[in-house]
Amino acid sequence: MTDHVPMYDVQEPTGNPMHASVNTVCERMLERATDPRTNHPDAHLDATIATVVDRYGDAIVRAVIRLILVDGVLFRTAAANNDVAALDGVRIGTVATRVLSELNTESQT
Repeated sequence: MTDHVPMYDVQEPTGNPMHASVNTVCERMLERATDPRTNHPDAHLDATIATVVDRYGDAIVRAVIRLILVDGVLFRTAAANNDVAALDGVRIGTVATRVLSELNTESQT
């Protein structure tokens, strides 16, 4: 673990088992990329991540998510580190933080 203060409530850097793991976030995102919701307020996020996964593949998207959520790397920097367009890095980071928030809320109920 690095010596930085975690930016996100994700299990790996916080050590809190109540927080979602980065793998859980990735799985949820990839699941929604494969089968986007249609009648949901966040359906646009599913369509967005589906496009990004199609463009770069699962492994690259996972790597960017890990850099953002676990290592605290900025969205655009995480993207640049993986040869991903800056805007797509912002898309990945936005959806990942939304999914993380959703998963952490689910674990509290």
